[in-house]
Amino acid sequence: MTENQRDHGGGLDAAVARWGGVRTDWIDLSTGINPEPYPLGELTSDAWTALPDRAAQDRLIKAARQFWDVPHEAAVLAAPGASALIAKMPSLWPTGQVQIDAPTYNEHAAAFEAAGWSMGAGDAMIAVHPNNPDGRFWGAEMLTAPFTIIDESFCDIAPDRSLIRLAGRPGTVVLKSFGKFWGLAGLRLGFAIGDPKMIAALAEQLGPWPVSGPALEIGARALEDTAWTIATRQRLAKDAQRLDALMAPHGALIGGTDLFRLYDVGDAQAFQRRLAAAHIWSRIFPYSSSWLRLGLPSSKDWNRLDAAL
Repeated sequence: MTENQRDHGGGLDAAVARWGGVRTDWIDLSTGINPEPYPLGELTSDAWTALPDRAAQDRLIKAARQFWDVPHEAAVLAAPGASALIAKMPSLWPTGQVQIDAPTYNEHAAAFEAAGWSMGAGDAMIAVHPNNPDGRFWGAEMLTAPFTIIDESFCDIAPDRSLIRLAGRPGTVVLKSFGKFWGLAGLRLGFAIGDPKMIAALAEQLGPWPVSGPALEIGARALEDTAWTIATRQRLAKDAQRLDALMAPHGALIGGTDLFRLYDVGDAQAFQRRLAAAHIWSRIFPYSSSWLRLGLPSSKDWNRLDAAL
């Protein structure tokens, strides 16, 4: 399966080519990225000009441990995005069978299939927690495979539901994404947390400077900013309810998280075209003719969405 065959959110350039305008005219609600990202602020000159030093890396790892309450027996590795880590997960275990309950984020299956794994219960299991696109959470008792990957890319909106306590268990890796909750997808920062032997193997594959200086500095600063985190969770929860209220006359809520919502709108393609005519991009799925997923608008875009609906 090649990259351009994988079904993702995004794809705004293709929408612009079909329905007109320029990118800046459009509201992209096809992803689950916080539309009001963490403020970057000023960066030190060394962040851009020097190789990342040990102190900057140590600060980021310390901040990550504290923010996610990582078990002391688990190791933490920063990487250039969660997608880079997902691609390397199959290399951590002898090739066998992997259980990936659908529907879910398709990069996991693509990575394991490319590495020669077959689908089925047995050696490994992927749990996207909460699941994309329906927001379903997993119970710890359900995760029993010898090699377990828990993808918590969207779990920072619900820290009380995190399964990070399992990261100290042998054969377990928890993935974290910095692009979703903090809204900085372009920063390319992700984390693998878990079995020290597996984390060491990942570190060896990634090399000595896997994370850029700006990402180290911004990531540490954001993870340490508890006031922003608390205020953002409250805002996202409120905005998710506001989106549900706007969509109530148009479709039934299926699920989602405080970063994206999933609705049954009957004819998803027609609904997507309707929004696209107003230069609002949404997410539909090849396995459902009725599901439509919407991310949250930024504060300046609510009126446009309301008018389009």
